Parts: sequence; structure tokens; C-alpha cells
Amino acid sequence: MPPALNLPSVTFEIMMEGQPAPLTTQEVFSGRSVALFGVPGAFMPTCHHIHLPQIFSDYESIKAGGVDLVACTSVNDVFVMEVWRQALGGPHEMLFLADGNGDFARGLGLTFDGHPLGLGERSKRYAMWVINGSIQHLAVEPDPTDAEESSAYALLRVFDSWGEGAV
Repeated sequence: MPPALNLPSVTFEIMMEGQPAPLTTQEVFSGRSVALFGVPGAFMPTCHHIHLPQIFSDYESIKAGGVDLVACTSVNDVFVMEVWRQALGGPHEMLFLADGNGDFARGLGLTFDGHPLGLGERSKRYAMWVINGSIQHLAVEPDPTDAEESSAYALLRVFDSWGEGAV
């Protein structure tokens, strides 16, 4: 697990009724169980063709396990995140949290330098389980082009290992 054990206090942006709207870390994570998937970028091949579709296919299982909210975050602006959501056609209830300046990823110590690829600073790929603002589990992919340790399936195994009713 990276050195940061606390969630940084930041403001994400989401689309609400066709307009950008702020949503704070506290509003996302307080008083509920959240499965958060961090990805390097919208429309990037692994994110778009592997990671998010797999999360969508396991969405109902995640929710059935007691998770109140499933969310995805990326270092992209709110407009890109909304177009990506529409292109993927995933569950409407799933939040797509725009971390446009990378404040959340940086605050967690979960960034990598994508400058050699023309991407700037990006979020590492990870899966996180948070209960009432407290990180219970964090799995970070060693290679951002892989989506195995950060998959919904891997997170479901964590829920199972905590036992019945743990989520």
C-alpha cells in the first residue's frame, strides 16, 4: 500500500443535468461503503476496452456485496469523463469523478509520469475499498497497462475474504 493512508480532501467534478458540478471527497466517501477504481485516462485502451467493461459486468455483484457506491476516477476533465461514460454505456448510478488536475491521485501518492507518452501526470491504475472515509483495501497495478489486481473481480475476492456482511 502506498504511504498515504488517508483520503485527500479535494473537490472532484461530475456532470449533473448537463452541467459541471463540484463533489467533495467528504460527499463521496462519508457514511457509506465505496468501491473506487482509479484509471490512467478515459478512452485509453486498457481503461476503455478491458477495465471499465469488466467493472460494468461485475457491477451488480459489487452492489450486492454491500457497496453503496461504485465510482471511477481519472485525471481527465469533467467533459471528457462524461463523454466517456456515454460512450461506454455503463450503469447510470456509477459516478465518474473528474480529477482534472490530479489532486486526488497526487494526494494519495498514486501518480506516474506520463510525459514520455505525451500524457502528463496521470493516476496509477488501482482499486480501492473505502468505508466511511477510511481506506480498507488498496490494490495498485505495478504496470498501468494491466487491469488484474485492480479488477472488480479482485475486489470482490477481498470482500469475500472479509466474510459475510463485512461490507
